[in-house]
Order: sequence, then C-alpha cells, then structure tokens
Amino acid sequence: MKLCDLAGDLGTGPDGANVEITGLTSDSRMVEPGFLFAAHAGTKGHGESFTADAQARGAAALLVSDGASVESSLPLVRVSDTRRALSLMAARFYGRQPAQVVAVTGTSGKTSITAFTRQIWAASGLVSASIGTTGVVSPTRDDYGTLTTPEPVALAKLMAELAHEGVTHAAMEASSHGLEQRRLDGVNLSAAGFINLGRDHMDYHPTVEDYFRAKMRLFDTLLPKGAPAVIYADDAWSARAAETARAAGADVRLVGRAGDLLILKRLEHERHRQIAEIEAAGQIHRIVLPLAGEFQMANALVAAGLAISTGVEPAVALRALEGLRGAPGRLDLAGTTGEGAPVFVDYAHKPEALENVLQSVRPFTTGRVILVFGCGGDRDTGKRPIMGAIAARLADVAIVTDDNPRSEEPAAIRAAILAAAPGAREIGDRREAIRTAVALAGPGDTVIVAGKGHENGQTAGGRTLPFSDHEEVRLAIAGKERA
Repeated sequence: MKLCDLAGDLGTGPDGANVEITGLTSDSRMVEPGFLFAAHAGTKGHGESFTADAQARGAAALLVSDGASVESSLPLVRVSDTRRALSLMAARFYGRQPAQVVAVTGTSGKTSITAFTRQIWAASGLVSASIGTTGVVSPTRDDYGTLTTPEPVALAKLMAELAHEGVTHAAMEASSHGLEQRRLDGVNLSAAGFINLGRDHMDYHPTVEDYFRAKMRLFDTLLPKGAPAVIYADDAWSARAAETARAAGADVRLVGRAGDLLILKRLEHERHRQIAEIEAAGQIHRIVLPLAGEFQMANALVAAGLAISTGVEPAVALRALEGLRGAPGRLDLAGTTGEGAPVFVDYAHKPEALENVLQSVRPFTTGRVILVFGCGGDRDTGKRPIMGAIAARLADVAIVTDDNPRSEEPAAIRAAILAAAPGAREIGDRREAIRTAVALAGPGDTVIVAGKGHENGQTAGGRTLPFSDHEEVRLAIAGKERA
C-alpha cells in the first residue's frame, strides 16, 4: 500500500508519499524491509530512540508525534496521537473486518460475555468469533491468547483473517489498557457493552476515576453515535456508564433487574444452574441457565442484549442461553470429590470478582465454603488486604497461597493478605494448598480455587513453569479417592 493511501488525512507530510509500505509495527525489532515504524512514548522509553534501529532494519517510513525531534532520511508522518494513527493505519492496511463487531468493557465478566455472545450468534446460525483473555475462538480456530485486547496491528490482521474465513459477527473484550492505548481505534463497532466496575489495575491507573474514564472511552469516543450501548443496570457504576453513553449519543439499552431491554423478573439458584424469568418486549421467558452464580446471569444478559442489538430476535437469543458453556476458568467445575463436594476453578484475582464467586456458591452450599487464593506480584498491592478481608468474611476456610508472585518475595505477598484475614491458613506451595483444600472437603462443602482460572503456568523469580489449577484439582481428587 502506498504511504499516501495509508496515512491519508491522518497527519502532515510526508515527502515520498508514493513509497510502498509492506507492513507496520511499533517494535523496532520487528521491522522488516518496507515497514512503517511507529515511534510511541512508552512507560520505559520512547520509540523515537529506536528510529535509527528501525531504519537500519529496512523501515521505509516513520510515524512520529508532531513535536518529535527526529533526524532521518526516511519520510516522516507527523500526527498528534501516534497510537491512534497506528490503529487507523493498520485497519486501512489490512482492510476487511467482520460486518458486525461488538466490544464489552468492565472489570469482571468480559471474557464470559464475549464467549456467550459468540455462542448466541452461533446458535442463531451466524458465523461468529470471540477475542479476549482466553484467546481467539472461531469456527476454524481456538487459539490461546495472552492479551485481553491485542495490539492494534495484530488486531487489524486478526480482523481481516476472521473476515476472510467467513466470520460475520465478532465479539471482543475492551480492557482499560487497550482503550487508553488506542488499540481498538481502528475497529468498526456495531455495539458495545458494559458489565461492572471494581478495583483493578491500580498499578497502571492512578485512581478508580481514571480507570472508569479509560473504560468509558469505548462509549464517548469509539462507539458511533446512535449505535446500541448495552449496559448491565444493577452495578454501582451502571448509572454513570449509562449517562456517559447517552451523552455521547448512544442508544442505551439496559439489562438486569432494573433493565428495560431485558428485565430479570425472578431468579432461582440451584447447584449447577439457575432458573430465571426474563421479560423482553412485554413477553416473559422462562430460561434455565446451565451455569452457577448470579454474576453469570448478569454476563448472559449483557451477551443476549448485544446479540439482540446486532439483529438476533429476543426469543431466539434468550433460548440460546440454555445451551451456553462457560468460558474456561470462570466458575469452572474442575471435579467432584467422592463425597460429592464440587471443586470450582475461577479466574477471580480482584476483590469484586472474589466476592462475587464466594457469594454465588453460598445458596447451594449446605456445608462449608473452602477457598484457595493468593495475589499476583508486581501488581496493585492495595488489593491484597481487601481480598484477605473478603475471604475472611465470606469463606468458612481460607487458604492463602502463591499466585504468580513474579519478581516479588512470595511470603511478603501472603503476609499482606493474611494481615486482613485472621484465621486463614498459609500454604505457599499452590499444589499443596489445593490438595489440602480437597482433603478437607466433606459432604455439603464447596471448594473454590481462585486467581488463575484458565492459566497454565506459574510465574515466579523470572521463570514460568507449567501449572494448571484444573489438573491439580483432578490429581488431588484422584489422590484422595485412592487414599
């Protein structure tokens, strides 16, 4: 693609507008001959420091900020926001996207909502995909991922690949990092969703207000005016999210007990399912959701709202809820002990998520709730005592263990949690902690292993070793039964 076609009206310059561009990147190490190199400001340095390296590797042009002081013989495209410009250029470069793309933001539940939306579309006969923390799922792929929201060039390439394979409907997660770093700016959105807001990423955002504003960029900047904004109505931040979306010109559609598009009239909890009465367009639908936890009903309602907002009939969308499968590691039944105690693995690694999962199993637990959890290293330290207090309040037995301590001293992380969790047990070895919890479980008890969910590694001291909570639960149950 010619540089003039790629840059278009995005910035000023350059000479050499007819230069052929063969690719784009913001990582100088990934530059190949003919690439455009985007020089971003980062937390640990500035891309402008690597323009010479990019040129040496064969870069054909540079994308820099308006005030950049860059000496280069290459054509320069100067813009006010290099991250946004790169996203828009990547979308132009790769071209195609699925006809309907929806994005959902919030603190907890994004992965489940994107997976549920994909499943509802598929049940309606639509070729669909989901993109998020657990990877990319479509009719032809199931790729494990590492980023909630992919980098803009990778995302644009992925969108084109999905469109090429025939995907017409795609649902994706919109993280606060991804939104603030302009990763979604090149995506053509048909609708957007909001589920909740809690404490997360306080190592990146200075305040919860700043975190909320980053989330709201999905509605006040990226969602086209008049497009549907599906908002869960029953969260403490729902009213502000709805207000932001309305002020931006979105068609706000609420779901939940205080909803208007989908109104949750009644909800009954059973051990592995929920029975709900949901009103849509004046009709009451009785739905059996095959997933435990009221938070999963909230996720399902947002997903159904997004599906309805992209053309699925309400009755069809709601009927599809009865066939939903949970996203990997989201209140995932990893096994049942010989005495009938279910053992769930959940990704809950932040306060509100941990509180939700503990509350969700209480209605069907006649005995004790036994919890295994920890907090990650090199992340928000303030949430550690908060999560310890939640565990002390809502679990009958709490076992504090390690969860990706990364470069920190594991014992120090555990101590910060234990300071707010009197009576909790400390077992640093996560494998041993899981085995202890399973051994303690008796009839009527429920075990939750929280924090890692779908992850298949444990990171400590600069190394990531294979570790799966699901596999450890299965081995623990087998060991208990053999004993």
